[in-house]
Amino acid sequence: MADKLRLMTVHAHPDDESSKGAATTARYVAEGHEVMVVTCTGGEAGSILNPAMDRPEVIENLTEVRRQEMAEAAEILGVQHRWLGFVDSGLPEGDPLPPLPEGVFATTPVEVSTRELVAVMREFRPHVVITYDENGGYPHPDHIRCHEISVAAFDAAGDPDLYQDAGEPWQPLKLYYSHGFSRKRMQLFHEALLARDIESPYGEWLAKWDSSRPDPDERVTTRVECAEYFAQRDDALRAHATQIDPNSRWFAVPLDIQQELWPTEDYELVRSLVDTTLPEDDLFSGVQEKVCA
Repeated sequence: MADKLRLMTVHAHPDDESSKGAATTARYVAEGHEVMVVTCTGGEAGSILNPAMDRPEVIENLTEVRRQEMAEAAEILGVQHRWLGFVDSGLPEGDPLPPLPEGVFATTPVEVSTRELVAVMREFRPHVVITYDENGGYPHPDHIRCHEISVAAFDAAGDPDLYQDAGEPWQPLKLYYSHGFSRKRMQLFHEALLARDIESPYGEWLAKWDSSRPDPDERVTTRVECAEYFAQRDDALRAHATQIDPNSRWFAVPLDIQQELWPTEDYELVRSLVDTTLPEDDLFSGVQEKVCA
């Protein structure tokens, strides 16, 4: 590609950018394009999931620690980063579920948080935007709200009559969803691990999989080859040390197996203002032609 293009990914919490599409962003940065990660909340309500980080000084300063982790991950991936500034809603538990606190991301009026994202879009001027699907990847209230404001901002950013105080209008050209776990991918890795006499973490998940639920892989339109950036992705994941245990399932499948069996990160194209042909292997398919026209 002759011209530098711009990609924006919108995530709910710090560490989401490293567990969802990080190798894709690393690839496009390496190819000379600009990538911005937007993080909607500070992850203040996250639990410490790595026993090595479950220490009083970390617990007392969790917000600042997570900001430092995010900065390290962004540096590893080579991306620009922007905090949207909202408060982590937490993951409610119970039956019935308790109400969410006032003042958190998921209870902030959609038009308020959409305006903040529109302002960042109009400043960065992305050609392509990635967010979560309508289920949020999984039903965390912040992930669902992230989906809602990303779609709303994609539609509003180019409209001069909306959010007139949020910068000069800019219309992104393509919108993609990333999805949650693919059963097909999980099954492939599970069988590969067992065939190599390696313990698989996926057996229980597969046994409990609701067969009536469609596999998100069926919605994929675009597979981005990025296997050579999987190690960089994993380094970015490990930077989020409060959330990612280096001995956890995230790293259960050896890199060579991943690179051989599933060398792509996968997306669903849901809006396009440029001509493209499905299936795609590039998020910028059709964009270069439009930009240079």
